[in-house]
Amino acid sequence: MRALFCVSCAILASVPVFGQADPPMAEFEVASVKPSAPFNGQRVDAGVHIDGAQYHSKFLTLRDYIYIAYKVKMYQVVGPDWIASERFDISAKIPTGASRDKVLEMLQSLLASRFGLKLHRDHKEFPVYALVVTKGGSKLKETPPDPEAAKAGESRASVDVKASGGPQGTTVDYGNGSYISFGGNQLEARKVDMSHAAEMLGRYLDRPVVDQTGLKATYDFKLALTPEDYRAMLIRSAVAAGITLPNEALRLLDNATDDSLHSALAAIGLKLEPRKAPLEVLVIDHVEKTPTEN
Repeated sequence: MRALFCVSCAILASVPVFGQADPPMAEFEVASVKPSAPFNGQRVDAGVHIDGAQYHSKFLTLRDYIYIAYKVKMYQVVGPDWIASERFDISAKIPTGASRDKVLEMLQSLLASRFGLKLHRDHKEFPVYALVVTKGGSKLKETPPDPEAAKAGESRASVDVKASGGPQGTTVDYGNGSYISFGGNQLEARKVDMSHAAEMLGRYLDRPVVDQTGLKATYDFKLALTPEDYRAMLIRSAVAAGITLPNEALRLLDNATDDSLHSALAAIGLKLEPRKAPLEVLVIDHVEKTPTEN
């Protein structure tokens, strides 16, 4: 369970936000889609790497690919349960001269051609937590400037987002020194903006988290948790990753309070407020479980 926790959470959240163009849709020059190797029960490695004309992604669910391709949150994809458990590796070649801004459009085309994906947009009201700043103000520590990164410009020449997990915990590495790790009864973030932080927190709670802090910088922080709250958050993250857990594990959530999480957030001037929010959703009308031949 720990190894699979959040292998897809925000796996492409740090990829530049690409715009979508009018038809005809852009396509990869060639692409290979294969089922991922089975989880070995010990360690999992997932990620996306884009460099030059090469696109590679590993151990992502079909739901991951859909919300990545259409630039929505995980919970905004409505479809059959299996899309959160069936995992695939994709290797593709970006056409010579094609703009990097077309990569997500190419991924949309790939999902349509290989999985027969058809969907429509709708709206649905969600129970959410709003991540907000407390009345006392934020106490977050801004990430110190990195002269070397600034000198290099932290260009968008390549994307290398990795998630790895094992018995000791899980880390999502966004590149350029930015990461979020979960292990040892704590969550640690470095060089992370509040959008990423909210997305990550939503993986561990009973509802999505929406960033409404208004904070624009990147920050370093740690959230210390009790073993009970840490265990409950692990269970929720496993469920979100599509893992079927025994009833004994699920019953541990009945008395979960998340008190230590709320206290840790309060210490840095943040809190979670229960709200309802109408959000756009992608409703899957048709999708094949087995992709067509490469």
